[in-house]
Amino acid sequence: PEECAVFHCRGCWTVLGDSLQLCGQEPPGLSVFICFKVTNDVTWEDSLLVGLEGALLGCAYYLLTCRSCGLAVGFILYSSGSDLAYLRDLFCFFKDSIICYLLKNQLIIEASKVNFPAVTLKE
Repeated sequence: PEECAVFHCRGCWTVLGDSLQLCGQEPPGLSVFICFKVTNDVTWEDSLLVGLEGALLGCAYYLLTCRSCGLAVGFILYSSGSDLAYLRDLFCFFKDSIICYLLKNQLIIEASKVNFPAVTLKE
């Protein structure tokens, strides 16, 4: 694919995933990459957190962390309102915790500046 990228932890550059695993569009109010698969260097606790503000207000989720440095890199949504229901059980990386390495251009770029082609869960 033309737009392939590897997702790295901003804190320590550990590989956390790649753009081939993208499976959904970024919801309003959340700056995330939505993936159906991540590397073994992404971990999460068994305890649920509850969103107290913003787009995750009232949602229950597991916090994703980088195994190498412990940086919070995203979440797995456990329960939510109907507007975010499609994200449940998927891996959502915070764009501000991720650095992208673009394979074709061999460039390192901020995740917030990368636009991948539209992907839906149906694809």
